[in-house]
Amino acid sequence: MQGLAGKVAVCTGSGRDNGLGAAILRRLADEGCRIVVSDLGAPDKLLDSDDIGVTDEMEAVAEDMRKRGAESIAVPCDVRSESSVHQLFDTIVEKFGQVDILVNNAGIGYLMRGFQDVSLDEWKVVLDVNLTGAFLCTQHAAGHMIKAGNGGRIINIASQAAKSGFPHLAAYVASKHGMVGLTRSNAIEFGEHNITVNAVCPNHVTTGLGAKQNEYYSKLRGQTLEEFMSAMRKRIPLGRPGLPEDTAAAVAYLASDDARYITGEALNVSGGEEMH
Repeated sequence: MQGLAGKVAVCTGSGRDNGLGAAILRRLADEGCRIVVSDLGAPDKLLDSDDIGVTDEMEAVAEDMRKRGAESIAVPCDVRSESSVHQLFDTIVEKFGQVDILVNNAGIGYLMRGFQDVSLDEWKVVLDVNLTGAFLCTQHAAGHMIKAGNGGRIINIASQAAKSGFPHLAAYVASKHGMVGLTRSNAIEFGEHNITVNAVCPNHVTTGLGAKQNEYYSKLRGQTLEEFMSAMRKRIPLGRPGLPEDTAAAVAYLASDDARYITGEALNVSGGEEMH
């Protein structure tokens, strides 16, 4: 990938070693980027320690980046809070002098239940993390990019659920559809500043979150886990669910100079399962 060496990349929701965000940062580190690991850091009422990266886990991911030869820091951030987001980007600029790549990856996809049973609090927390978080982080990152005058890359981790509906995931599906709309609008506004804005839409990836989804949907459909996974593989033309590395490769491409003329896109990374 051309043009990534020395760039400063931050990925939200990247504080778990087996998560999608950490995989994205590993790829960017291997491409020569300087790395900012960010996650919530501490649990709260609706986001417990099983579902977020706590401070020790974030630091472990940052240490992995250093072992790969990348400069790396870990900065806790609650993407629902403007003051927390402001502090994240101030810390990045203070440490590295710039921000070149933002990956909006923080998301909640594990609050699964029938639509009539979704509480307002659950609806709000999913929209706040998945969509409002991307809004706030994009505003602050773009502000620094515009001021620096060197362009930049903003990459939103959407989902197959940004293009197709899924039962028992109404808030998640709504937030991911919204993320594609945000991507397209921002791409138009930021083009004059040489900032590209794109989304990546993976199909199912069996991270910790993906494993919870597998368990939930196999029970919902009265299938064993293996029956559920077998049916999934059969409907994907390339014969397997996605790997974190598949999404990470797409992010690295969109962040690179090779993708300098691509903006406003929602790129499927789905093995052919999603084609629109």
